[in-house]
Amino acid sequence: MPVNFDSFRKPKALILTIVLLSQAALVYGFRRSETIPSHVALHDLSRTFGTWNMVQETTIDKETLDVLKADDTLNRSYMNGANGAGANLFVAFFKSQRTGQTPHSPKNCLPGSGWIPSVSDHVMVDVEGRPAMEVNRYVVQKGDHQSLVLYWYQSRDRIVASEYEAKFWVVADALRYNRTDTALVRVVVAIRPGETVDTAMNTATGFVRAFYSPLRHHFPA
Repeated sequence: MPVNFDSFRKPKALILTIVLLSQAALVYGFRRSETIPSHVALHDLSRTFGTWNMVQETTIDKETLDVLKADDTLNRSYMNGANGAGANLFVAFFKSQRTGQTPHSPKNCLPGSGWIPSVSDHVMVDVEGRPAMEVNRYVVQKGDHQSLVLYWYQSRDRIVASEYEAKFWVVADALRYNRTDTALVRVVVAIRPGETVDTAMNTATGFVRAFYSPLRHHFPA
């Protein structure tokens, strides 16, 4: 039966639901070994998506990896050969979340790095082969530099913006499929002098449409 999130949009009701489901998952889940699905290494992701070409791949340092606790990561910068626009793609994949390995929300990490948010909302992005997906949008600033950030949580073919909803599905999937794998996907586009947020948004959504299908095949089916 499809889950109707409208019935528990209020934070208190949603938190209570997550707590109760978590307790059920703990009681049931620890009685069996978790199914750890295989995935295609993120490093093998294409370096070209249409007119987008990789211009830099950044190695994440050990200290950051120790904090992330992700099983696989990707941090690349791409450029659109058609108009010179640039975008950064960061992905952190987690095979299991039972031992505390969970995605770190950019909502917490960006302010900790000195970026001050001026816009925080949800937007819809159209991609080929699925209904429009709801993702988080951040406009952040550090000194004179401003950037647009889109991010979401992805498990198989499910796209989730809300951290609370993502936690719900972790528990639900643990109960139904004996799996807790997930990924955090983040796109950052610099807002160049003279550009508007709308211009950066068009760049970001165009980039998402270009890499969505290739990236999707790197996550477990």
